[in-house]
Amino acid sequence: MLPNFFTHNAATLGSALVLNQSYEPLCVIPVKRAAVLLLTRKAETVTPGDGFLRSETMHIPVPSVVRLNRYVPIPRQVGASPSRRGVFARDDWRCVYCNASAETIDHVMPRSRGGTHTWDNVVAACAPCNHRKSDKTLAELGWRLPRLPRPPSGWQLRGFRGQRRPDPAWEAWLPRHGKERARLS
Repeated sequence: MLPNFFTHNAATLGSALVLNQSYEPLCVIPVKRAAVLLLTRKAETVTPGDGFLRSETMHIPVPSVVRLNRYVPIPRQVGASPSRRGVFARDDWRCVYCNASAETIDHVMPRSRGGTHTWDNVVAACAPCNHRKSDKTLAELGWRLPRLPRPPSGWQLRGFRGQRRPDPAWEAWLPRHGKERARLS
């Protein structure tokens, strides 16, 4: 039987990143679920978080990153039609035109001009840039994309269901798809 852990404020425990046995990011889970994986010896702590989970007989560091002891196969499918949340996750919730916080999605080639609603034509945008672009093409405005839109990785789609930004302690384990990203001048 697992011990009952008590914390001063269980609501603020946060989330933990789960890595596959191969150190590939799988998902984000509540810290309490990560603690259960540790106690049942299904995972090990890779990066501890702040504080401890305590019971009458033991205390363990709050896990920030855990790695599964067994490899879990991951399906490699990305849906044909982009979702709003998927576009925001792929583009790091930043406007691709000015790097401000993204609020809307934009079709690079406007749908009114034959553009499609596919991963390679939809980007995250802030409201001012989306309004300024309207139904014009990038060439008409003299704008260019810092990187071509493409289907997101599986991690980008399954990684942050309820949260917008990853914990800074996870950065070493997350794939950086935007290394080639250049700022617009």
